[in-house]
Amino acid sequence: MKELLLLRHAKAKRIEEFEDKDRPLKKRGKRDSKNIGIWLKKQNLLPDVLLSSTAKRAIDTARIVHQELNVKDLVIQKNDQLYATNVEQFRAILAVCPEDVKRVLLVGHNPELEDFLIYLVGKATLPDVEKLLPTAALVRLSISENTMWRDLNEQCAQFLSMTYAKSLLD
Repeated sequence: MKELLLLRHAKAKRIEEFEDKDRPLKKRGKRDSKNIGIWLKKQNLLPDVLLSSTAKRAIDTARIVHQELNVKDLVIQKNDQLYATNVEQFRAILAVCPEDVKRVLLVGHNPELEDFLIYLVGKATLPDVEKLLPTAALVRLSISENTMWRDLNEQCAQFLSMTYAKSLLD
């Protein structure tokens, strides 16, 4: 089985204070990122590949999670196409992952992450909540071992879980 972890960036400062791409994390966002990283490590959900949007809030989220994971040889792969993207761009970005990669952690933005999630699993299999991916929400998806990263198609994944940073204790 392969896994795709989708993580929405953590809580960032308001857009009135900064250009959208330059918005840094709030104190809560830093705490939530740390808690997600700690949780991933405790669950032994260590990624082989860590992809992040180049927006400051996404990179900051990825860096904090990365620090908590403490995985040797894991580098954050920054990709500008993960900022303001679409389903086809997500697919193209993941298509270049080597086939021996078992787990990918992708840090991005809404509404694009939600659109990609719905594409991969179908809306009917997702929790019925007001806001599917609030900040620092982590979705865990399984993908058949036989499915190549380049072959991610509509409803090819299975929804495993949703973890909200705000539900994790410090």
